[in-house]
Amino acid sequence: MTTDQPNPTDQPNPSAQPSPSAQPSPNGHGDPTGPPPATDRLLPGARGAEVWRADVPGAGAVTAHVLDPVGDLDVLHEWVNRPHAGFWGLADLSRDDLSATYAFVDSLPTHHAYLVRWDGEPVVLVQLYHPEDDPVSTAYDVRPGDLGMHFFKGGDGPAARYGVQTWAVIGPAVLAFALAAPGVRRLVAEPDARNRPAITRMAAFGFEPAGTVRFESPQGPKEAVLAFCPRERAEALVAGSVATLAAG
Repeated sequence: MTTDQPNPTDQPNPSAQPSPSAQPSPNGHGDPTGPPPATDRLLPGARGAEVWRADVPGAGAVTAHVLDPVGDLDVLHEWVNRPHAGFWGLADLSRDDLSATYAFVDSLPTHHAYLVRWDGEPVVLVQLYHPEDDPVSTAYDVRPGDLGMHFFKGGDGPAARYGVQTWAVIGPAVLAFALAAPGVRRLVAEPDARNRPAITRMAAFGFEPAGTVRFESPQGPKEAVLAFCPRERAEALVAGSVATLAAG
């Protein structure tokens, strides 16, 4: 899997709630569709912009785009209203409210949402955030370089065409994308403790559980499994997965 940054039987399941409790910050130039200020842990970009790309051996290309709360609304609304999307916590929102929620996220310099595409097809919604600016910070001691992540797989992309499992391609790609900003030293996940498929998926991604924690989330009290994956372990997992794909 070679990557390029313009700027520096599977069941889809979310890993946690998407809406941060932080307050919106101005993006620095008065344009609500423009990127918020850059950080060394999050890739910035205008709404809909491609900010990362990976060429996967024998399996096309995976790209990450800044989520567009308007342009991507049809995909987003359909995904969060699926029966298995309960842990994502947005099924009760109208289209306008859902768009407004992600416009709020787009305004934050500390929380970014991205739509990951495989050969142009939307497959995963990824949210990356500074844990120190999120409710999870009340549940553990945040280290410099920590980056929190939530993900939701909404599609399989061209997996059948390439004869591979979706997660065999998308899992390593999501990890590589999360590590793309130079300031990231450790990935942090906190899936709902009841969401067993997400917990299993995080383990497959190389995350090690550090126990159950409780904290106040935007949807109310949350009990979560806190898990960590250092950069070195994630990079090794990505390299191993790419080698497996290249070997056919």
